[in-house]
Amino acid sequence: MDHIDHILIVDDDREIRELVASYLKKNGLRVDVAADGRHMRAFLEANSVDLIVLDLMMPGDDGLVLCRELRAGKHKATPVLMLTARNDETDRIVGLEMGADDYLAKPFAARELLARIKAVLRRTRMLPPNLQITEVGQLLTFGDWQLDTTGRHLIDRNGTVVALSGAEYRLLRVFVDHPQRVLNRDQLLNLTQGREAELFDRSIDLLVSRLRQRLSDDAREPAYIKTVRSEGYVFAVPVEISEVRQ
Repeated sequence: MDHIDHILIVDDDREIRELVASYLKKNGLRVDVAADGRHMRAFLEANSVDLIVLDLMMPGDDGLVLCRELRAGKHKATPVLMLTARNDETDRIVGLEMGADDYLAKPFAARELLARIKAVLRRTRMLPPNLQITEVGQLLTFGDWQLDTTGRHLIDRNGTVVALSGAEYRLLRVFVDHPQRVLNRDQLLNLTQGREAELFDRSIDLLVSRLRQRLSDDAREPAYIKTVRSEGYVFAVPVEISEVRQ
């Protein structure tokens, strides 16, 4: 029997829950709904889903709190598509930091939500099995930098610590785990589990730009993160494991 994707909608607006659930069901998806974080937790205790549509602005625990909770628990690999009534760049970046996979501002067309859901699910299933992020605490050396995977920060050649946001750390970790290998945007989006823009395949570019700034990498002639035209990005320097923390 073919797998039917199971979607959980978490939104305190009953009308939105019912309208979205009805539309998604008509388009072949299995759908359940939850009115708040308490109902979401109760449902996920007994069920698994393929994707969670999560409203940002809810009474009690809001979407950011719930997204952070999901990423820290047993459902950390479940894709999250965040909805919000606000169309603010700050909200998008904060949502990304919490681990949302996509972001859609209200009001939205149901067919656009369906397209986003399918795109996120497609990304999560397209990654080759040999592309993984290791989680062992290490000190990784590349060029003039070291990445402390225990403290999740950069260290420059003078020993100065450079703090990284969660999204910046995840992206850099992907690159240093797969040096000198071209990674396309879909692979990077999937591995970092984050999105910042409305465009399906360009939201990773902003993160690359931010990470280049952290590395003092000249965007015109980068030494570390090079752009491969029409393909993606490559971390161009070798990486050494200089210390393994027990």
